[in-house]
Amino acid sequence: MQKEKLITLLEKFYTADPKWYELVGNIHALLERVKISEEQSADVFHLRKLSRILSIYASTAIEGNRLTVGQVTDVINGKPVWGPPKDIKEVQNAWLAYNQMETYNPWSVHDLLSAHATLTEALVDESGQFRTVDVAVVRSDGVVLHRGSPAKDTPKLVVQLLEWGQERAAHPLIVSSVIHYMLEYIHPFCDGNGRIGRLWQSLILCKWNPLFAWMPIETLVYNNQAHYYKSLQDSHKNGQDCRPFITFMLGAIENSLYKYIDVATETKWETKDLPADRVQEHVPLNVPQNKISGQILFLLQGNPELTAIQLGQALSVSDRTIKRHIQKLREQGWIRRVGSDKTGYWEVLRGQYK
Repeated sequence: MQKEKLITLLEKFYTADPKWYELVGNIHALLERVKISEEQSADVFHLRKLSRILSIYASTAIEGNRLTVGQVTDVINGKPVWGPPKDIKEVQNAWLAYNQMETYNPWSVHDLLSAHATLTEALVDESGQFRTVDVAVVRSDGVVLHRGSPAKDTPKLVVQLLEWGQERAAHPLIVSSVIHYMLEYIHPFCDGNGRIGRLWQSLILCKWNPLFAWMPIETLVYNNQAHYYKSLQDSHKNGQDCRPFITFMLGAIENSLYKYIDVATETKWETKDLPADRVQEHVPLNVPQNKISGQILFLLQGNPELTAIQLGQALSVSDRTIKRHIQKLREQGWIRRVGSDKTGYWEVLRGQYK
């Protein structure tokens, strides 16, 4: 792919979809609400850490990592975890990369390679290097879904892509989505392309607005994987026009902000009326929710199939404590169970509390 072809391809993406204007406007308004909700939250540090843990869990799970949310939390907190060493290392690498995110320059090829090296250290042979072989994305039945750019062209294509992104005057929400898509399209690495694409979009967005360093966008992508991959394939098929992917990502970003606001406003709690020996327990009040209940809601919004044991592992409390809080949340109309106890899931209800 020559430079002229790449630029022509990128310019095609800006036959803007009218939906984008509404979505971008909604995101701007939501960011103001996020700022206010964080100021009102009882524990912003814990809220942000929990959000980042969910991002790490989601981004690695998309790639097949088998660790639960509780195990990911334990790995991040330095606790011993019984699980596949590769999966544990993958989580450790991702945690380090996301914590370094704000030090990266999104338009630097050197920083892109450095971030890839951190994400894939001790996991792939060409860690932190552009691939030297041609690759293809192949479905389980052997059907080729997409072929990456020729290996010999990959370095210059990435240079051109990042130069284009830095010079482009379009909105960062749009540019970041295009960069994410094109990293998947070029497929510059033997492995880790999905993880680096999602990280790099978050990086571009957090340089525009620092709040995006903590938004669990990956969680929304994880919970909508079928739509995520369909938007990629639709963009590949439609003459390399990534409007379907941009539309999907804007919707995912909008939803992630809604969920973050919900959690930030629900994790306020009060202890002034509790007996001294029960202050640490934070028994739920009607509104606002207490700390543990708010954290349960946060986890269930992103991962509705979590069990009481997994929730307990993630929050470092007993499953008995989780069950007690879940019962209170059900009574107060915050959540309901859909399906059976074994195969069902939790639905977080909005605006139905007393």
